[in-house]
Amino acid sequence: MQRQDGKLGAFFPLHDLTHYAVETVLGFRRAFYGLLAEGWDLSSFGDPGTKGRLPEEGYLAELIVGFFDLERITANVANADEFNDKIRNYLADNKFPPTRFRVDDDQLASIRRLREDLFARWRAVPAGETLELPFDRDSTVAA
Repeated sequence: MQRQDGKLGAFFPLHDLTHYAVETVLGFRRAFYGLLAEGWDLSSFGDPGTKGRLPEEGYLAELIVGFFDLERITANVANADEFNDKIRNYLADNKFPPTRFRVDDDQLASIRRLREDLFARWRAVPAGETLELPFDRDSTVAA
């Protein structure tokens, strides 16, 4: 992750930190960070057709992170039933296979707590410095 100028600089670091929170709390090993660890090129995530190549955890993480991004922008906090409905509807509307995955309210609360901690840590990073976070693909939940 890097600081960028303008709108991208305000959006993408928080988006990427939300990925970290989602993927560590939910134990996703083959979403954004796991795929980077497998050798996927960072720039390939924006290429046309990439969504169709993502494993289930990858596109579920993208959806969930997108819902959290919207929540951050609108301050409209959704519960687990609403998240699960959004996931089900998106998958059906975009011809993805149905999933057995369900998020619960405790997981959402854990993601929100970790995300807020990460946001605070990011904001405390001096200009020109970095925030390094371990991503253990063998772990199931972040501490």
